[in-house]
Amino acid sequence: MPDYGHDLRFGTFLTPQNAAPDQVVALAQLSEELGYDLVTFQDHPYQPAFLDTWTLLSYVAARTTRVHLAPNVLNLPLRNPAVIARSVASLDLLSGGRIDLGLGAGAFWEAIEAMGGPKLTPGQSVAALAEALDVIRGIWAVDQRGGLFVPGEFHSATGAKRGPAPAHDVPIWLGAYKPRMLRLIGEKADGWLPSLSYLQPGDLARGNAVIDEAALAAGREPRDVRRLLNVLGGQEIRRPEEWLDQLLPLALEDGISTFILGTDDPRRMQEFAEEVIPALREEVAAERVDAPGTAMGGRSARALSRRAPGIDYDAIPPSLAADAVEPADPTYGRVRHSYVHRGSPGLVLRPADTAQVAEAVAYARRQQVPFVARSGGHGIGGSSTNDGGIVVDLGRLKTVEVLDRARRIVRLGVGLRWREVARELAPYGLAISSGDSGDVGVGGLATSGGIGLLARSYGLTVDHVVSADVVLADGTVVRADADHHPDLLWAVRGGGEYVGVVTSLDIEAMELSDVVLAVIVHEVDDTADYLARLGSLTESTSRLLTPFTTVFPAGDSQTYARIMLVWAGDDTETAVGSIEPFLHLAPVVQQQAQVAPYKGIIGSTGDPTAGHVQPPTRSALVAHLDDGVVQKAGRMMDDGRLQMMQVRAFPGAAGDVTAEATAFAHRDRAYSVLVVAAGDDSVDAEWDGVVDALYGNFETVLTPETTAKTFPPATLARLREVKANYDPDGVLGRTSLGD
Repeated sequence: MPDYGHDLRFGTFLTPQNAAPDQVVALAQLSEELGYDLVTFQDHPYQPAFLDTWTLLSYVAARTTRVHLAPNVLNLPLRNPAVIARSVASLDLLSGGRIDLGLGAGAFWEAIEAMGGPKLTPGQSVAALAEALDVIRGIWAVDQRGGLFVPGEFHSATGAKRGPAPAHDVPIWLGAYKPRMLRLIGEKADGWLPSLSYLQPGDLARGNAVIDEAALAAGREPRDVRRLLNVLGGQEIRRPEEWLDQLLPLALEDGISTFILGTDDPRRMQEFAEEVIPALREEVAAERVDAPGTAMGGRSARALSRRAPGIDYDAIPPSLAADAVEPADPTYGRVRHSYVHRGSPGLVLRPADTAQVAEAVAYARRQQVPFVARSGGHGIGGSSTNDGGIVVDLGRLKTVEVLDRARRIVRLGVGLRWREVARELAPYGLAISSGDSGDVGVGGLATSGGIGLLARSYGLTVDHVVSADVVLADGTVVRADADHHPDLLWAVRGGGEYVGVVTSLDIEAMELSDVVLAVIVHEVDDTADYLARLGSLTESTSRLLTPFTTVFPAGDSQTYARIMLVWAGDDTETAVGSIEPFLHLAPVVQQQAQVAPYKGIIGSTGDPTAGHVQPPTRSALVAHLDDGVVQKAGRMMDDGRLQMMQVRAFPGAAGDVTAEATAFAHRDRAYSVLVVAAGDDSVDAEWDGVVDALYGNFETVLTPETTAKTFPPATLARLREVKANYDPDGVLGRTSLGD
């Protein structure tokens, strides 16, 4: 009896009548309120009485917050599969990962032909659907290099660009009844979605057998295919026991794990949700307890072969197992890389709270492989992934809580990205200075430094961290603040990766709503001279103004500098007076200025898990922009040896903090400088020879020497003492702190 062991899910199947469009939207919202997992709509583009299904799904996605949405099923002959892929991925990204895809080969061929679609034979429709699956999945496969090529007879791709990838691993369910379609499901699909009213007795068992056989022949497990079923609500309200009599055998004997109720009657929807669903869950759970082993959790030989040595996969804690990702899992491509580093970890754990993080750390420590924790955001330091080890991905820790508005204390989960923080704090009139990219993760930045767009007025992000929840290397959890573990709090504020896995931070925000943003692009002929004058001007202006400068060569052999200037407030007259002198540094190619909410300038810079291949970045912290390091970098740029240089300013408020206050101790420095070499191997040696201080988040060359330059001698000695107390075995940290 094929109980495939999937968790039970329930959905609604609503009619997209256009006579009362508000009604179908209201039914979708009611489905969410009643606790359904899924809302689906049939797709018949040739039916003039229906709303367009994709438009309806998009609208409903904006009117709901939790429930998943899917077409039931999307009419492939009238929709291009590459466009389907991009539409699904786009709506999945916009909705926070709530879009699933039901797909059909087509029916009602005369109506399809009348709409300009092709009329296919049954065999052709199966072939077309198989090609469409390859196109859709190929578009989503952003981790594969090169364009997409599918040499199909009905659906093809000849070098199509890949992307975007959906926010979650979108399952593709096929509506099917005949053997060829069922075999296709076993070979390539994630689910079988028939309607009970179209089935004859024994059809489910026969269909399961065909799917299972095809799955095994394709190197998959039968469990890889979820079994869904549309069930009609009927004209009369059935008693709960009648529903149970019908549905329980379907779950336990036919492997159905998703039941989709076809009705537009809110009364039936409510009765089913309140009386049938809980009872069915209870009965199925009881049967599984009585018959252990029916939930088949086995993996295919291919999946087992891709496991990494040194990891006891069978010992993954139950609380983490459901969301753990192995190399053979479909979601692996979405979690293996960081922004500019490609990785191939043997296991990615995705805990949902501090307790699960503690379990993950304790488990990871027992394995014979290295492990790293990442906050889930864009980073360039290279510490967010590995090869063959374990990654503890904290991206699900996304709590934002204003603890004390008067004192401006907010609690942030480290899995947040800074654009999410800016958006959530905006209604309170609060802001926290963060990186120039909104996709930077809270945890990585707020435990290492935080040289942000408000740095001169606010200081570093670590300067305002007042407490932290920390999972120690042995899996215990402590809260570090001024009264409890103050030495640990000191270390977290600048050296957090070495002493613990931080799960949440209490941070003092600043009063801020709107800012003045100006962007100026200059032509630069002498980079060293330009930067020296930029530094002199920066140091003479108000600390309310923070410049962030990128210098880069262009294809016309001209070097350009782009300055992003942020004034911390909406006083435009004073802001313009401070910004205007920057226009005269060099010939202006482009300029613009605006008043904008702070949340509006913290934008996305790309998928934090994209794995872009990028040359190593080198870092320096300097006191002035006429220092020798910066002058050398300027000459390297003019000689064509650098492909990019970035300068972030942080004098002002950051300099008001003493060197002893935090583990970020370079308080005598005022600028962070980052360079990327243009394929010149000599840059590293010259850089190492002149740099005496650096910012660890921007440094990808990790040696004892670069660690010593990250922390001044007294700071490094104190950090070693704290680490010896909280991580005596040296489990945490990208590199050793040395002796």
